[in-house]
Amino acid sequence: MLIAGFPAGMFQTNCYLVAQERGSEAVIIDPGQDAAPTVRTALAEHDLTPVAIFLTHGHLDHTWNSTELADEYSIPVHIHADDRPMLTDPGMGIGSALSAMIGEQTFTEPEKVVEFVDGEDVEAAGFRWQVAHAPGHSRGSVLLTPGAGEVCFSGDVLFNGSIGRTDLPGGDHRQLLESIATTLLVRDDDVVILPGHGPQTTIGAERTSNPFLTEVPDATKKGRFGL
Repeated sequence: MLIAGFPAGMFQTNCYLVAQERGSEAVIIDPGQDAAPTVRTALAEHDLTPVAIFLTHGHLDHTWNSTELADEYSIPVHIHADDRPMLTDPGMGIGSALSAMIGEQTFTEPEKVVEFVDGEDVEAAGFRWQVAHAPGHSRGSVLLTPGAGEVCFSGDVLFNGSIGRTDLPGGDHRQLLESIATTLLVRDDDVVILPGHGPQTTIGAERTSNPFLTEVPDATKKGRFGL
């Protein structure tokens, strides 16, 4: 598996390109603010052909360049139905305090949108991607797991040493903890987590050392990364 990742934009959101190997088809995950130029460079560097954009959730720092890239390459954007409205109205997901950063910009849906469904498998770039709905950070957050399950793209559900914030519209702290418990902590310790912000980690590392998970029923603090 070839995974090329880089942080983009003011929130340093991790954007990933996932392919079987150099010269093959690729999925773009979470192309946020200012991600498009580096995505183009990485596609050319690895001789990759993009076939889809996958969004772990609808917050603007993860979706900002999705329509631009989707329409440029004539590929679909996949997003959960609960977060799809944010593609055209990103302010509804970030609240009034953060909406000022949008300014006068307008956002549109790409030509083709496909809605993720909990529990489905999506065939793309030579992988069967397992989709797991994991609400709490946003209503439509999903976990994306390609192939045999050694790697999981967790968006803003779980980070290295933290969890997603839940103080934005659609956030629910108890629901997030439940999602983590039922969709992530049931996985093997050696599963690699590639989050929406910050460095990678593993399920085992977070199970034993993440302060928000060691006593899940008593965890009350908000996460510290991203929108």
